Amino acid sequence: MFSRKVSIALRILIIFACVVVSAFLGVFLGYNYVISQNARFTKLERQIKNGELVINQDTPGSVMIVIRSGDTTSDIAEQLKKAGLIKNTTTFSIMSKFNGFDGGYLAGTHFLTPDLTYDEMMYLLCQEPEVVRITFPEGFTYREIKARLKEKGLAFSEKRLDECMNSPDLFVNYSFVSAIKASDDRDYILSGYLFPDTYDFDMNASEEEIISTFLRNMNVKLYEEFYERADKLGMSMDEVLTLASLIQKETTDKTDMLYISAVFHNRLNSEDPDMRYLGSDASINFIRENQGLSHVWAASEEDLQMESPYNTYRHPGLPPGPICMPSLDAIQAALYPEPNCNYYYFCAKGNGRTAFAVTKEEHEANVEKYKENWTDTPSDSGSDVESEDAEDYDEG
Repeated sequence: MFSRKVSIALRILIIFACVVVSAFLGVFLGYNYVISQNARFTKLERQIKNGELVINQDTPGSVMIVIRSGDTTSDIAEQLKKAGLIKNTTTFSIMSKFNGFDGGYLAGTHFLTPDLTYDEMMYLLCQEPEVVRITFPEGFTYREIKARLKEKGLAFSEKRLDECMNSPDLFVNYSFVSAIKASDDRDYILSGYLFPDTYDFDMNASEEEIISTFLRNMNVKLYEEFYERADKLGMSMDEVLTLASLIQKETTDKTDMLYISAVFHNRLNSEDPDMRYLGSDASINFIRENQGLSHVWAASEEDLQMESPYNTYRHPGLPPGPICMPSLDAIQAALYPEPNCNYYYFCAKGNGRTAFAVTKEEHEANVEKYKENWTDTPSDSGSDVESEDAEDYDEG
């Protein structure tokens, strides 16, 4: 009886000892693993920071991994296995939890190579995704923006991007978008709202994400003061941006922008119906561009007769929408034209600056004086002039 009790006690003692030893070994091994892991990740961080570990689309053997918003660790593991980067999805998922990476993988485009360990892949997938930095100059049209996005390697559908540009209901969280009045005459509804700036895009950003990136920036640039000023002028923000786009295409000189804005405001507010034709060659060049034609310094008689709602020689007031993406300077000029200015005409001097006139006679004298400075192709500034051929129109 006593022997049996001793035997049971010994067994319990042995089991307890085994548990204690196992726990100790587990803590010891776990501690060593954590220490080792921290060392590995510290090394990885240093290599990335020093540019020693750079994996991108140009890295030999690199594989593109695109993590979408909402993807779970299991989704990512499946994608890694299909790409031939890992063999066991369960191991990857368990290690992700153990290493603290579960839920930390960043949406976007990443590049990995098959020689990386699971730890290294996990760490890299938690870093900022691969982006493409693109600069869009002031005055770019939507077509030019689309071409540059394509040129820089973004993977998107042009057709879908066009659809997004004509689908303001996708972006109703922006008040300025909700306020746009749709018109069948308008080129693209969101033209004028893709603020010209430098942006970082994910290589595989969706079409909605691309447009939203521009709109977020525009939302920041349109200060509350701008809306108050537009109301004071009796204009909608859409009309302000439309006017700003004309100003942007007429000149890049900040001072001249203010006077050109004054000319347009004077015409728009004139009691003489004939003066409300803005006669902007910038609008003519917009039409020509859409027809695949080159820009001109001075519109020909044939140009002036083109039937388009954007032809400001044939239709009074502002065109149906912006003709380009105006800069902040152009927007401010549209809102705050040069005060006490009685100019009604302007033309380019051919050197990047603008000549202004009160009367048509003064304007025609300016045209005669400066037209020899004009060339067949406008300068890079985008500055246009009003044509002396427009005998039946009041040139801007």
